Amino acid sequence: MNEQPSPALAAAMQEVGAAVEAALDRLLPAVEGATEKLDRAMRYASLGGGKRLRALLAVASADLFGVPRERSLRVAAAIEMLHGYSLVHDDLPCMDDDDLRRGKPTVHRAFDEASAVLAGDGLQAQAFLVLADPATHADAGVQAALVAGLALAAGPRGMVGGQAIDLAAVARCEAGLPLGYEEIADLQARKTGALICFSAEAGAILGQAKPAERAVLRDYAAELGLAFQIADDLLDHEGSAAEVGKAVGKDAAAGKATFVGLLGLEPARAKARALTNSAKNRLASQFGPRSMVLQELAEFVITRRS
Repeated sequence: MNEQPSPALAAAMQEVGAAVEAALDRLLPAVEGATEKLDRAMRYASLGGGKRLRALLAVASADLFGVPRERSLRVAAAIEMLHGYSLVHDDLPCMDDDDLRRGKPTVHRAFDEASAVLAGDGLQAQAFLVLADPATHADAGVQAALVAGLALAAGPRGMVGGQAIDLAAVARCEAGLPLGYEEIADLQARKTGALICFSAEAGAILGQAKPAERAVLRDYAAELGLAFQIADDLLDHEGSAAEVGKAVGKDAAAGKATFVGLLGLEPARAKARALTNSAKNRLASQFGPRSMVLQELAEFVITRRS
């Protein structure tokens, strides 16, 4: 199994990652004055880490429609802010209670719990501010579609709802009523998949693409998101903290429902492969070779080791 991205994908990840890092540096509040600690916590949570897969989804999908990079990078930065907020809050003691993220102490460990809550709040607000700015797109309808799309992905029908279901699932498991496959798939479609779907569709929104083109990207991303979560479950089962950059084995220890626990190791791996192949075929049929970066990203999602 090839655990490294292809040369073309590696180049795209490096290029977009560096550009998004620079965009985040510009768009996050400067460290100054009375909010200096908050500013530092927000920047600590956002800068210098992560694979920027969601950012690459946004930029690569926008590239399909000829969107200028200065616009797609702003959207990618907003998505990374929203993603950063979700990680900060998920790591809190009242949620997943993690001490390590991206190979370094979580925000509530590096600062304190109150600063972590505020940093997450600040990142979420800043993300919507960036999307609503005319610099992202001059058309107010496009701005509104981006804001609405990200709000849907982040809210009770998206990440927040997924986290609520995830927390409730622990009590269900303890009561001998574990989630079934469809329930786990729904949980992960909200908690992980919703933002991945928005990231891919955001480029089409920016490019004012046809409904059929948006639908293909949305369906591709739905399969990608599910494959991503199965791969995460496999890493949690097989990987090491040094590889993954966070604690492993916690989900099983906490009684949380996972695809590996439900399906078994090899069937889960086979399911991830089938989802990836389907996602790649969707893109190839609609966009042809122009979508190669997105196709290779789908492949990388299930072969990565972190």
